[in-house]
Amino acid sequence: MKRIQGWGNKETDYPVPEPASHYLENVVGPPHQLQKLSTDDLLKKVPPSTIPKHPLITTDPEERLRHARGQSLNDWVDMYDGLVNTFPDGVAYPTSEADVKELIQFAKREKINLIPYGGGSSVVGHLTPPDEGPPSLSVDMAKMDQLLDLNEESHEATFGAGVRGPNLESQLEKHGYILGHFPQSWEYATLGGWIVTRSVGQQSYHYGRIEPLFVSGHIETPNGPWDLPRVPKSAAGPDLRQLLLGSEGRLGILTQATMRIRRLPEEERFYSAFFPNFEIGTEAVREIAQAELPLSMVRLSDPMETETTFQLSGEEKLVKLAKKGLNLFGQGDERCMLIYGLTGNHAENQLADSRLAHIIRKHKGMMVKFYLGEAWMKKRFLTPYLRNTLWELGYALDTLETALPWDKLGPSRKAILKAIEHGLEAENERVLVFSHISHVYTNGGSLYITYLYRRAQDPHQTLSRWQTLKGAASAKIVELGGTITHQHGVGLDHKPYLPGEKGSIGMQIIRDVIKSADPEGIMNQSKLIDL
Repeated sequence: MKRIQGWGNKETDYPVPEPASHYLENVVGPPHQLQKLSTDDLLKKVPPSTIPKHPLITTDPEERLRHARGQSLNDWVDMYDGLVNTFPDGVAYPTSEADVKELIQFAKREKINLIPYGGGSSVVGHLTPPDEGPPSLSVDMAKMDQLLDLNEESHEATFGAGVRGPNLESQLEKHGYILGHFPQSWEYATLGGWIVTRSVGQQSYHYGRIEPLFVSGHIETPNGPWDLPRVPKSAAGPDLRQLLLGSEGRLGILTQATMRIRRLPEEERFYSAFFPNFEIGTEAVREIAQAELPLSMVRLSDPMETETTFQLSGEEKLVKLAKKGLNLFGQGDERCMLIYGLTGNHAENQLADSRLAHIIRKHKGMMVKFYLGEAWMKKRFLTPYLRNTLWELGYALDTLETALPWDKLGPSRKAILKAIEHGLEAENERVLVFSHISHVYTNGGSLYITYLYRRAQDPHQTLSRWQTLKGAASAKIVELGGTITHQHGVGLDHKPYLPGEKGSIGMQIIRDVIKSADPEGIMNQSKLIDL
C-alpha cells in the first residue's frame, strides 16, 4: 500500500543508525520532537466535491487526498503537518483512449481543470490543485500500463503512458530488452511522467535522457487527437516531439508512447574510486566525458556528500577501516567518491575500465573494486525512503539541480552551496548541504544538491525555511547562467525562474502552443506558465 504521507510503500523503511543520528545532531543541531497529523485528521479537511457525477469519476475523500499532492517539500509540509488546503474534486482511472477523450469532453462541458497523474512522484508541484478557479479532476493513468507493441526489427516498444518503471522493465525483460531509464523515483514514476517532464535516468550516460528514447506518441488534447509520426529522424520543420517533451500536461494527456529499446546487456558492474579533492575529481570526470568512454554512469560526490554517505551507512567499523586505508593512499579529509557503471559486453567493459583506470591514476585517484559500487546499486531506489525517516526524526531534506558548462561548474557549485549553507543564519539555524556531479556531457555536467535542516515547531516556519533556501539557491543559479532544472521539470516551484531562461519571445511561443492545443485552458492550470 502506498503511503499518503511521505514516499513509497508502507512496507519499506530506511532506518537511520544511532551513530548517524548523532552525526546529524552535531552538524545541524538536535531535532525537535514533532507529531504528524493522522490520516483521519487529513480526511476531515477534504471538502465535499463540486463536480457533477460521472461513471468514470470517484469522489471518495481518501482517493482525493491521495491525489492532492506530490513529493515537493512544500507538499510534505502540507501532508504531514496538515497545511493541505486544496484537493481534486474527483479522481478518474481511464482504461482506454476513449475514456480519456470522454473525460476531456466532460471537463470542457463542465469547465473543469484536468490534472494528469502518473505515479505522484513530482518534486516541483506538478500535481497541486490551484486554490482559485474551476474544480479540478485528477486523471490517474495507472490502468493504462501495458506493453501494446514490440517491434523487434526496429527495436521499438509501445506502452500505455501510465506504466511504472518496474512494470515497464519487467515486460521488456521477458523478451530480452531494456529501456534503461532509471530515475531515483523509478519505483513509482511513469513513462508519461518521464516524457512530459524531460526526465533523466541514473544511467543516462549509456542509455540517454528520455528525449532520444522517445520516438512517437498519441496525445488526446482538448482540441482533438494528436499523433506524432514514427520516424527515426526528420528535417521537416521544427520537431514537434520537443513541444510535448517538458509540456507538463498543459497540451493534453499522453496515452501511449513508442520508445527506443535495446537488448539486455551481457553484464553490468558498478565500482568506486576516490580523489584527493573535488577539483581534481572534477577534472578527471571532465576528461572521462570528453574522451567519451563507454560507461553507463559517472557520479562524483563532493567531500561533504562522501562523508555523509559514510556516516549514514550504519557501518561504523567498516567506515573507520575504510578511512584508515584511504588515508594511507593519500585520500584524506577532502576525499571525494566516484561511483561509475560498466554496462555492455565483457570485452567492451574491460576496455572501458582500463582506459578509466588510466585517467583516475593520472588524477591521483584510487580505484576501489569491492563493496561500495555494488552497495550503491542495491540501495539506489531505497534512498528516497531515507527522507521519510529523517522527516520523522525532525529533519527536512530537499534536493535541487542544475546543469552548467565545465568552465562555470566549479565556481558556480561553491556559490550555490554557500547561498544554501548561510541561508538560515538569521534564524541561527545550521544547514547541511552537499552535492554531486552526474549526467556528464562533453561540454558540461549536472550539479545535484542535497540540503538538510531542522524542522520547526511551527510548520509554517519549516515551510518558510525551505522557501528561503530554495529561493536563494534558485536566484544564484539564474544569476550564474545555469538551467533552473536539469531533470525535474518546472511545475509550480520553478515557474518564477522560467522567463529568465526562455526570454520573452520564448515564453510567448510556449503560451501560443498551449492555447493551440487547449483553447479553453482546462489542462493542468497554473503549472509551467501562466497564460
